[in-house]
Parts: sequence; C-alpha cells; structure tokens
Amino acid sequence: MNKKKWVLIKKNYQLYFLFSIPLLWFLLFRYWPMYGMQIAFRDFLPGNTITNARWLGFDNFIKFFNHYYFRELIRNTLSITIYQLLASFPIPIIFALALNTTHRSWMKKPVQYVTYMPYFISTVVMVGIMMQLLNPRIGVINNIIEFLGGARTNFMADPKLFASVYVWSGVWQYFGWNSIIYLAALSGISPELHESAMIDGANRFKRILYVDIPGIMPTMVVLLIINCGQIMTVGFEKIFLMQNNLNLSVSQVISTYVYTVGLRSMPPEFSYGSAIDMFNSIINLLLIIIVNKLAQKFSETSLW
Repeated sequence: MNKKKWVLIKKNYQLYFLFSIPLLWFLLFRYWPMYGMQIAFRDFLPGNTITNARWLGFDNFIKFFNHYYFRELIRNTLSITIYQLLASFPIPIIFALALNTTHRSWMKKPVQYVTYMPYFISTVVMVGIMMQLLNPRIGVINNIIEFLGGARTNFMADPKLFASVYVWSGVWQYFGWNSIIYLAALSGISPELHESAMIDGANRFKRILYVDIPGIMPTMVVLLIINCGQIMTVGFEKIFLMQNNLNLSVSQVISTYVYTVGLRSMPPEFSYGSAIDMFNSIINLLLIIIVNKLAQKFSETSLW
C-alpha cells in the first residue's frame, strides 16, 4: 500500500472505523460459522470437537435422498414457495403502480401507512391473530361464512387450505412494505416521458404500460432473481407456528424438518440436519445462478 493510500485512510479514519464494525459482525456471524459446515460430512456428537468427529463423506446426504420423507419435503417446500412467488410478486407492483397513478394525493400517505403497518406485526402475533380470525367456533371469518349460508371450516386443520392461508396472510402482511422499492423506482422516472406520452394521446393505462412498467423493469428483474434464489426456502417461524398434527402432511417443509431432526430428536442429529440444510442452500445457489444467467440473456439486467 503506497503512502497516498495511508494518508487517505488516516484522514478518513472515522469512516473506516464505522465500516469496520459491520464488517467485523459479518465476518464473525456469517463467514466464521461456515467452518462448522463440515459437520455435514462427519458424525458429530455434542461434547466432541468438529475435527475429531468421524468422517462420513456424503453418507448424510445419501441418507436424506433415500429417506421416505424426501419426496414429500421437496413437494411441500416447492408447492408453498412457488405459490407464494406467484401470489406475492405481482401484487406489490400492481399496488405501487395504482398508488403512483392516482391523482388524489391526499389519499397516498394514509393508504401507505395502513398497508405498511402489518409488516411490523411479529410472526407470533400474526399467527395468533390468524388463529383467532379463523377459529372454527368463534372466528370472525367462520361467523361471516355461516351468516352467508356456508358451513364452518377448520382452516388451520384442513391440509387443502393450509398453503392458501399461509401464502395470502403473508401477501396481506408484506405487500405494502414490498411496494416501497417499486414506488422509489417509479419516482425516478422522468416526468418528461409522461408529458411526451400525453402529448401523443396516451391515456393513463397506456402510460403505465409503456412508461412506468419499462421504467421499473430492471428493479422487477433483480427482485425476481432474488426471490427465485429462495424457492427452496420457506420461513421457519410462521410455518412452524401454524403446524399441527392434522396439517403436517403438507406443512412439513425442509426448514421445519431440519429443526425436527437436528434439535428435537433424541439424540439430536446435528450432522444429518446440517447436510439437509446444506443441500437446500446449494439448490438455492444453483437456482439464483441459472435465473441470473437467463435474466442477463433476455433482459440485459442481472445481479452480476
């Protein structure tokens, strides 16, 4: 490092110090734990050191691939995540476009506040609210269904309804917050483009179609790539809290199964659970690389 760089660092040492704090946190809690990933290839037991554990190679992975739960876990995980992607990805875009297009500026802030608020509800509270609303005896939803002439339904116990309850409650909770990035992208579109379109006779819908959507397309592509890289990942907390013995056939996903075999089983199978989680991470990595390449080829927008 030459003298000029040392002078520059010394001059801006406060900024480098502030940067070093999150960097240190990232190294300690994101990179250092990767050392423990090797237990996926070992027969690790609590109380033993990682390096002293017996080396098994790919035995834990083969055990998972041959397990009778393997197909069910993959099916449940993919069905929920793909359903979630199809439902949750377009709604924030539509909401942002609608909010950006409205001429009633006095409505924007109240609507934004109302739609952002559910995001700040904790997962435990959110599931508690859902259970109260969907309660088969006293729930508001079932009271409305019965009032309209329908039969009461135990939503939380019906395997056919589990995915819909999980996905659409998440859409309601997060669509307002997820629309922020699209609103920010829309605010960066030059007003001159809209003025030119209006001069050419474009109505409001055509301006959305030919000005707004192309303007936020790079943002949409990047977020789609990131979401596709999480197809094999279902949030643990919410789905675990919603699980019960009646819906377990569709609610047992990879993340909850890792918790079950890695921590709740006796004795805990740390190595087996780590192997499953590593398999899940590798699939997500491959997916994000493939989708990124496709996006780069067809839209000229990518993460790297």
